[in-house]
Amino acid sequence: MIGKISGRVDYVASDHVLIEAAGVGYVIHCAPPTLAALPGPGEPAALYTELVVREDLMQLYGFLTVAEREWHRLLTSVQGVGAKVSLAILGTLGPDGVGRALALGDAGAVKAAPGVGPKLAQRIVNELKDKAPAVMSLGSPGVAAGRASGGVKPPLGTAAPAGAGAASGEVVAEALSALLNLGYERGEAAAAVAEVSAEGELATPALIKAALKRLAPA
Repeated sequence: MIGKISGRVDYVASDHVLIEAAGVGYVIHCAPPTLAALPGPGEPAALYTELVVREDLMQLYGFLTVAEREWHRLLTSVQGVGAKVSLAILGTLGPDGVGRALALGDAGAVKAAPGVGPKLAQRIVNELKDKAPAVMSLGSPGVAAGRASGGVKPPLGTAAPAGAGAASGEVVAEALSALLNLGYERGEAAAAVAEVSAEGELATPALIKAALKRLAPA
């Protein structure tokens, strides 16, 4: 299993990047926002990877964070969702947007990704809604990959997930963890955090307080 590749960018194409590591060039397929966040040729870069092996195919897929790779794994566990569809969903919604869509059961948001019809979007939401909190709790590590040193460029041309300016993945993960520690079930806690975080950027204490209000009995 190849879990991460660190090296220098040889070139960036429309759907993949070639990273040279220890004299070997690795072709890594990525979503457009991931490719846009990578540095230019000759610069150091790193990506978390998922290797897909079939009888007639061996391909690497790359992600900027561990959380993004876990979303990819979760999405491709649904029948009918291959690697390309998963990358389309992640590229359209972003990792945090995928978490919010699944936690809220928002099939319409998932359907916005190219190649995803209404039936498939509903199947994705139905099958993954209860599994989403586990990945949400991973958060979005700052610069785990991308540029191997100095951070990544902001993704260019990325469609903003529902609720532009929404709370960061790290804040969402901290708030979700706090609610779980208070005894709330993962599903209801994730839905409350997703609803509040989509409304705007909040610090962790404020997000927890607002989510608790949503969870309070009427």
